[in-house]
Amino acid sequence: MNSDQLKESFGTLSETINGLIEIGYIHDFNIHEESLVCSIHKATLSPEDFQIDKVYRFEGNSNPDDQSILYAISSAKFNMKGILVNGYGISWDESTSKLVEKLHTHQALKPINDESNTTIPLRTEGSNIFNAPLVEMNLLELIAQMKQEKTWINSDRNSITIFKSEIMRIVLMGLHENAELKPHKANGVISVQILEGKINFIADQQSTTLEKGQMIALHENIIHSVKALKKSFFILTLSMNNK
Repeated sequence: MNSDQLKESFGTLSETINGLIEIGYIHDFNIHEESLVCSIHKATLSPEDFQIDKVYRFEGNSNPDDQSILYAISSAKFNMKGILVNGYGISWDESTSKLVEKLHTHQALKPINDESNTTIPLRTEGSNIFNAPLVEMNLLELIAQMKQEKTWINSDRNSITIFKSEIMRIVLMGLHENAELKPHKANGVISVQILEGKINFIADQQSTTLEKGQMIALHENIIHSVKALKKSFFILTLSMNNK
């Protein structure tokens, strides 16, 4: 099957994996350093050896911890097609983001309007995920960038990880009015700081309204949800529990 015949949406993550397998994307790729590897064929593919035919984004249950991206990948050199699944947002793997940055020029993707399963141009995550002794973040510029992205235009939210280490994640999130993060819990202490807009934060049967300049902190493993009362952007910080 030609890559331009790939469906814009197969449904859920598992349905998309099964759908891609049915049309020939049968190999399971993993990342090793700056290459893709297929253990069955013992093949190692460098960035110039393959292309990304399609990218599918999944929001899970609107929990940032559950977001993921599925890549449909083909290699003319090795005559093989397969898939790579990787976390998005908080769960994004740093080594993967370095590889995706190298693959940025290989993309040929078309945006779609399906809110639950969006095909998006690859954001150069390597330029936005930082882990250094001193990290500077221009939040106003990042918000402006997010507002221009197809994910924000075509769906009810967008997010970008702006710091990642072994013990902490910082995610900038944007929600359109009435968008929700459904009830979920985090394996670590979180804080939420409002930069723009107004949200309703519900946790442990408590409800609070937060506006620009306000923030909350929440202990680990407490079920919580968020609803945007107007278009909102906020910083979500997760302090990882590595026990």
